Amino acid sequence: MSTTTYHQLVEILAKLHDAPADRFTPEATFAGLDVDSLTMVEISIRIERDLGVTVHDSELRPTLTLGRTAALIDAQRAR
Repeated sequence: MSTTTYHQLVEILAKLHDAPADRFTPEATFAGLDVDSLTMVEISIRIERDLGVTVHDSELRPTLTLGRTAALIDAQRAR
């Protein structure tokens, strides 16, 4: 996981949740952050718009951690 990618992801989530970035950790899951399916779609859209990477909302499972999500984004960038 790139720390830059992780911080970009946290920035997206902080804006969506109107919450401070320090609320998020690499071990936090989407379920633990109370992210619903509609918000998952919004996260997917913002990742594509802000980071230029397509991560389908179906790949963003409730049990996925933020650290693993950042790794998934990095893997998509490497393609």
